[in-house]
Amino acid sequence: MDLKTDLKRPYEVVILMHPDANLEEQKALFNKNKTTITSFKGSVHSVETWGKRNLATPIGKIRKAVFFHSVFESNPQAVMEIERTMRINDKVLRFMHTRLDERTSTSKHLEAFKKGLAESAAKEKEREAKAQLRRQAAQQARMERQDEE
Repeated sequence: MDLKTDLKRPYEVVILMHPDANLEEQKALFNKNKTTITSFKGSVHSVETWGKRNLATPIGKIRKAVFFHSVFESNPQAVMEIERTMRINDKVLRFMHTRLDERTSTSKHLEAFKKGLAESAAKEKEREAKAQLRRQAAQQARMERQDEE
């Protein structure tokens, strides 16, 4: 029994796909990844679609991408194979695998991750509300100056 091939570690991956990738292409990528993971005796815990979002910096001339987040457990050879297939796929713009802490269960990691996402979304909403109030105040001040003239 080879310990290297039997060692299962938790990983997470964020994948950015081309915005023109249709639903069938997205499903085909994740089915291929899932079969690769299961062929190396691993398991997929979650796959989430974050949808089409703007990129902070364009990749080539592409300014948007479809974001995916997945958590799975497998051995390192499976990750190497998945990365090889994603490099070949033209619809995959970027990907990043991260090895998670083995002392923390994947469910606790997912829970903490979702909590962090919710907090950042709440902060973004609050920031947007403050910006909207500033815009309204500036517009009202402009209108008052125009009325005085």
